[in-house]
Amino acid sequence: MGKLDGKVALITGGSRGMGAAHARLMASEGAKVVITDVLDDEGHALADEIGGTYHHLDVTDENAWASVVADVHANVGPIGVLINNAGIVGFSPIATASTDEWNRVIGINLTGTFFGMRAVVESMTSAGGGVIINISSTAGLQGYSNLSAYVASKWGVRGLTKSAALDLGQHGIRVVSIHPGPIKTPMTDGFGDEMTAQQAIPRFGLPEEVAAMALFIAADATYTTGTEFVIDGGATVGAALQPPQ
Repeated sequence: MGKLDGKVALITGGSRGMGAAHARLMASEGAKVVITDVLDDEGHALADEIGGTYHHLDVTDENAWASVVADVHANVGPIGVLINNAGIVGFSPIATASTDEWNRVIGINLTGTFFGMRAVVESMTSAGGGVIINISSTAGLQGYSNLSAYVASKWGVRGLTKSAALDLGQHGIRVVSIHPGPIKTPMTDGFGDEMTAQQAIPRFGLPEEVAAMALFIAADATYTTGTEFVIDGGATVGAALQPPQ
């Protein structure tokens, strides 16, 4: 018997990276997994692999959100778990950051998360409740240079999570945020071990480790809402400096 038997879990950005890890683990625990993404070939292949379904979804399109959620509710079942995982990063110092890049990052990372949360409330409420897991970042806990839009978006996700938890608790819906540090995904390709060398756990995390935390939140952390779950190898604790020789 799986921890999520019969529950419908919708995952954005689910075709690869952390999203794919969430999809595989939740399917293995009995969930009816719905993968959404704009990477259609990869999404369809993963859905076939895990026995789930795939929908093309641009998370910045609120009408597309309404259509996908309505289709899932009617044909798969009421949504019990939403993982707002879709996200992008863009590097530029604030002095030269373009308005288009700002709007793109905020649109996908923050507004897309808002659209998703709003879209599933009716479906979750009809099922007696559910859980929304918003993927933020350590960039939602501290600042990083050259990442103004990304940091703003991830702090926004953190705050949105808290406000929504207060709004939705009366409907039996829990809302939490996960704050990953450096995780081995396509987003961190090109970064070397120097990125994690001063962490308490000096390595990149794995998508499967983040997925395990999401499963715990969805299945076991039933008295938790509006809070942060940090999975960062100690990156936000401080630097593990070596004494001079």
